[in-house]
Amino acid sequence: MTIRSTRLGDPAVRAFVTAVDHHDRDGFPALPASGATMADDGGEHDLTEWIDREIFSSHGHPEADDESGGGLLLARHRDDTWGELRTRWSFTVDDDGRISRFETGEA
Repeated sequence: MTIRSTRLGDPAVRAFVTAVDHHDRDGFPALPASGATMADDGGEHDLTEWIDREIFSSHGHPEADDESGGGLLLARHRDDTWGELRTRWSFTVDDDGRISRFETGEA
């Protein structure tokens, strides 16, 4: 069963997924902490370029199926490039409540 983004427990993760769900390209840059980093399938990527390519330009949309403590989501991610994939998203939230790192990849 899909978990609505508005029901995700961590406010920073909820804001991230909500921005992606609504394709809020203009509001998204305010969500990660300054200097935030990310990895996809173990490879480090520039966060801004990756988000534009893998989320906004390809109409990416994760649907969370499971949420665990510590910022872990299992989701079905759909986009125009890869179709639908089962993915794992792990978020690190800093003391200011902003995402300082996330890692994603096939689950």
